[in-house]
Amino acid sequence: MIEAQNAKYGVLVAPGAILDDASATSNALDCTGYDYLEVMVPIGATDIAMAALKLQECDTAGGTYTDIPGTTFGTDSDIEGSTTALPDDEADGEMVVFQVNLIGRLKYVKLVLTAGNGSTGTYANAVARLSRGDMPTTNAEAGALAVVRA
Repeated sequence: MIEAQNAKYGVLVAPGAILDDASATSNALDCTGYDYLEVMVPIGATDIAMAALKLQECDTAGGTYTDIPGTTFGTDSDIEGSTTALPDDEADGEMVVFQVNLIGRLKYVKLVLTAGNGSTGTYANAVARLSRGDMPTTNAEAGALAVVRA
């Protein structure tokens, strides 16, 4: 249970309108004090493959972001050693997950999520979980509106 409590959460891409031939706006996630990052991207309705899906990093929240090696869907490998594919029109109700060792990484992370040019578009959002850091003792430190523990 301590490991589960030793986490900070962040919304990288909030639920919003369906995107068609457009990029989602990602929040910058401050990873300071944490050693591990997981980003979960649940995919709703989509009628065409995404055009881009990857993580990027930067030293400052508003700076120029660069790709994190190993996190680009469509070119990098998954945990089974297979080259990943960008989520396509068959990905409705599926989820993709990024897992990143933050040791040696830059301070801020963003998600690049670009919908392909279909007839109706893509619906997706992204939530991040930072772990292996100091245990949050307030809702704000945990990156949440409210945290309950049982």
